[in-house]
Amino acid sequence: MIKQAIIPLAGLGTRLLPLTSVFAKELLPINGKPGIEYILDECIEAGIKEVIFIISKKKLMIKKYFYNDALYKNIIKRKKDPRIIKEYKKILKYKKMIKFVFQDKPLGTGDAVLKTKKFIKDKYFLMLLPDDLIIKKNCSKSMISIHKKFKSSVMASMKVNKNEVSRWGIYNVKKKIDKINFFIKSVVEKPTIKQAPSNNAVIGRYILPKTIFAKLINLKPSKGGEIHITDAIQSLINDNNKFVGHNFSGKYLDCGTMKGYINSTLEIVKI
Repeated sequence: MIKQAIIPLAGLGTRLLPLTSVFAKELLPINGKPGIEYILDECIEAGIKEVIFIISKKKLMIKKYFYNDALYKNIIKRKKDPRIIKEYKKILKYKKMIKFVFQDKPLGTGDAVLKTKKFIKDKYFLMLLPDDLIIKKNCSKSMISIHKKFKSSVMASMKVNKNEVSRWGIYNVKKKIDKINFFIKSVVEKPTIKQAPSNNAVIGRYILPKTIFAKLINLKPSKGGEIHITDAIQSLINDNNKFVGHNFSGKYLDCGTMKGYINSTLEIVKI
């Protein structure tokens, strides 16, 4: 069973400036609830027992959000407000699950994953990117079911407009399994339109093997001077590790841009 998840949170959130000049993007409210709580709720529903947050010293407010006990206790003592009591109990539940590790230099998602090496216990773990919300159906839960069936790594996939492939990691499909799943031949990070092998894009949900750490240790920075998780994944595929692409059935919301962030609230309020 997959019981651990990691969530990289050290990014600067420049696409959401000026909001992120003073506030962590993951704490920005979406329909009155911090974005990170939607990710945590997805993990809990999928059976995850421990979540590792990768933060930087500039994102310490994320840790403070979950460790602000004195504030809650003082307010509850004075006001006995049922809503605040409920919120505090929820945060206490989250806090029991969370560990923090630090990535103080923005060297990419691959480097962030490597920071969690000593905490990962089992053969496989889940990774979720907080900019990518998937609502209406639990993508992580579906991926864990596929992992159990094929005893393999799994990555979320979504078909994107061919003119937008350079925004994403793009899969080269090896073989279709069924209408929503396929074996992955390769993955290319942000290809040009001409280079893209398909329009099946990597979305921010991954079930990865513990063996990926050995690949990440030896990786050198590539595009943008960063260490990309996709390069380590490709190295594992080259070693005949199985990766399944899963075209999820939930609704995708991009919270990493201002337009996407505003749209996310409008979509979630409809549920």
